[in-house]
Amino acid sequence: MDIALLIATFTTLFVVIDPVGTTPVFIALTRGMPAKMKRAIALRSCLIAAAILSLFAFAGEAVLSFIGITMPAFRIAGGLLLFLTALDMLFERRTKRRADQAHGAEEDMPDPSVFPMAIPLLAGPGAITSVILLTSEARDALALASVMGMLFGVLLIALLLLLASGWIERALGKIGITVITRLLGLLLAALSVQFVADGLLAFGFGTPPG
Repeated sequence: MDIALLIATFTTLFVVIDPVGTTPVFIALTRGMPAKMKRAIALRSCLIAAAILSLFAFAGEAVLSFIGITMPAFRIAGGLLLFLTALDMLFERRTKRRADQAHGAEEDMPDPSVFPMAIPLLAGPGAITSVILLTSEARDALALASVMGMLFGVLLIALLLLLASGWIERALGKIGITVITRLLGLLLAALSVQFVADGLLAFGFGTPPG
């Protein structure tokens, strides 16, 4: 994989996993807990998300083939799904939904590492879709290893942000986190349009640019 493709892969995964947007929810979910318990929840959440996304990275395309879905069709559907996620981020609906999930989890589930942290916040539909699409486009073992490396790198960033959630809350404040989430939403909108365009080209609609 060339550098530009590596950057695009990292950007896609970073935007859809959204470690920055997940951090405020983690703060809400773990408010009042001891620091040791917060660290354990952060680690479990990221490990579970890594296992789920790795499963779809290696078996997702086989599952699609088994039920008769082609990759171009999945690219288009995935792009549309990612675009809806981008709209949620741009208009703050995603933040509100995550806050609602956090509130429900505080009442019903004292340990939020599986739900809602790992699923659906870290390994949500957008992340699963992106992982399947990116690994399906990997042409050789090196490209696949690069995609997985970017995936684990993003999850490592998520883990570090969760571990530093107390400091981040004080440093950025609500406005700072909102600004970053909006910027990530704009990037995701552009990437989702690219997924749809690639799917349409694979079906024979239009001609490749250049």
